[in-house]
Amino acid sequence: MIQNYPLLDKINSPADLRELAPGQLTDLCAEVRQFLLTSVSQSSGHLASGLGTVELTVALHYVYHTPNDKLVWDVGHQAYPHKILTGRKEQLHTIRQKDGLHPFPWREESDYDVLSVGHSSTSISAALGLAVAAQRQKREQKVVSIIGDGAMTAGMAFEAMNHAGDIKPDMLVILNDNDMSISENVGALNHHFARLLSGRFYTSLRESGKKLLSPLPHIRHFASRAEEHMKGMMAPGTIFEELGFNYIGPIDGHDVNALVDTLRNMKDLKGPQLLHIVTQKGKGYKPAEKDPIGYHGVPKFDPKSSELPQKAPGVPNYSDIFGQWLCSTAQNDKSLMAITPAMREGSGMVEFSQAYPEQYFDVAIAEQHSVTYAAGLAIAGMKPVVAIYSTFLQRGYDQLIHDVALQNLDVLFAIDRAGIVGADGPTHQGAFDISYMRCIPNMVIMTPSDEQECLDMLTTGYQYKGPASVRYPRGAGVGLELRDPKPLEIGKARTVREGEKIAFLNFGTLLPEVQQAADALNASVIDMRFVKPLDTQAIEDTVAKHDSLVTVEENVTAGGAGSAVLEYLADKGLSIPVLQLGLPDEFIKHGSQAEIRTELNLDAKGIEAQVKARFF
Repeated sequence: MIQNYPLLDKINSPADLRELAPGQLTDLCAEVRQFLLTSVSQSSGHLASGLGTVELTVALHYVYHTPNDKLVWDVGHQAYPHKILTGRKEQLHTIRQKDGLHPFPWREESDYDVLSVGHSSTSISAALGLAVAAQRQKREQKVVSIIGDGAMTAGMAFEAMNHAGDIKPDMLVILNDNDMSISENVGALNHHFARLLSGRFYTSLRESGKKLLSPLPHIRHFASRAEEHMKGMMAPGTIFEELGFNYIGPIDGHDVNALVDTLRNMKDLKGPQLLHIVTQKGKGYKPAEKDPIGYHGVPKFDPKSSELPQKAPGVPNYSDIFGQWLCSTAQNDKSLMAITPAMREGSGMVEFSQAYPEQYFDVAIAEQHSVTYAAGLAIAGMKPVVAIYSTFLQRGYDQLIHDVALQNLDVLFAIDRAGIVGADGPTHQGAFDISYMRCIPNMVIMTPSDEQECLDMLTTGYQYKGPASVRYPRGAGVGLELRDPKPLEIGKARTVREGEKIAFLNFGTLLPEVQQAADALNASVIDMRFVKPLDTQAIEDTVAKHDSLVTVEENVTAGGAGSAVLEYLADKGLSIPVLQLGLPDEFIKHGSQAEIRTELNLDAKGIEAQVKARFF
């Protein structure tokens, strides 16, 4: 039983929430916010976004009859309050931990989670499909998409809105805007205006006017334009009106009773509606209000302290090493152009963005654009570097093929979070990039085994004339003392250990685990470095000296680096037993990187056991 939460204690589902009197909602919001802060501070997880959506979440579940009515969340880290109110508060302390709650809305976890999310800007498309299906099936069901302002920067959101504005289903899109640049528009006038536009008098007048003017299309068009201009003078919704949505707002997203009133007014409106609310990330917790980026994802911390615990000095992580490489390279090359799709902090680019603002571009959550933008820069003779997570590069796949590789353009892809990422789970695991890049002509694919190789490969890819990629994991390196980077010979492997009978062909940062297994087995170890082009001579030499091969990669084995080796052996008619070790043909759940590697037998003991089971 949760203590000190008299209202929240009684709520095990939204049905319980709807039993509360309207006057109790403000107190409930305070309890949810405190519970969220207390729980996440003890377990780690996403914090600032959820603190900003407490009132919205309470209002939505109070007005809509979920789970029959469908709430489709975008940018899933804002959905912690949703989990709290939908029967999962007792498990919130397990979030992002192995076998605990999923970090984002997840269909297999709850009937209230309509769409499993991790990537942004998907909610409007999914909600549109649900709304059309409800109308075709004649079901009494309301559909709401809740999209964050960052997610609205992606083209997919506007593609969905353009479609919705054309076919005009009954649906509501809530733009949760936590950018305070429009805070001056929030106040009594805007509350009054939002309620007026969503109220029965205005909507009945609007519909009656449409019927009255329907035989007079020219006058009706004039009246419609006049209505848009009238609304445009008081609210920044013209673009949404042009896309076919009835725009209402902006209103204060932290006034739960105003939200309830507005949502009730809008609930039965016909056609696509957009409600624009303004919220504050970190609302109700001063340190998070002041530093919403720092408190976006937090470790365990003391809420009474005004600062998060500082990381102890240690081995630099790969993202930081990439950021240092960017800065040092830009010192001598003004043609370097670094691009990120809204991942400045995660990709280690903060220092670079401050030191070289003219060479830094955050294109927002627009992965497709980031790749083709880089293509344009390359055509003009610049040297673009696209810093992107493995899971997000999936979203720019057509552009990678059509706009970069097909034209053999000089673009370097620094692919962060390759392999197992840990707590963010299936949506964020970097499990597929070797497989989806290996089949693309002209693409060079490099897999560093440590931080020094990462630096060398970044320099190699930067100097290479054509598309190149370096994939590196989340987390720290092995602690090497770094020297200045040197370009590597393209497609050249290196021998790490000479043994007998069995040879490991290693691709990437599992090398320390492979070396331990090789020591136990007296096996050879070849650090392949390049997935494409393969060092075919090294493969042939290794086959000639050994009885069996073991390929190791932190990528799915289907179509991965091991598959490349097998294809070459088959093409040359070389016959030798091969064991492929890597990620299985399934989506990898959340948990720490060490826990997942152990579970998948990709730690030293697991690798040794798999080899013994196959060859001994």
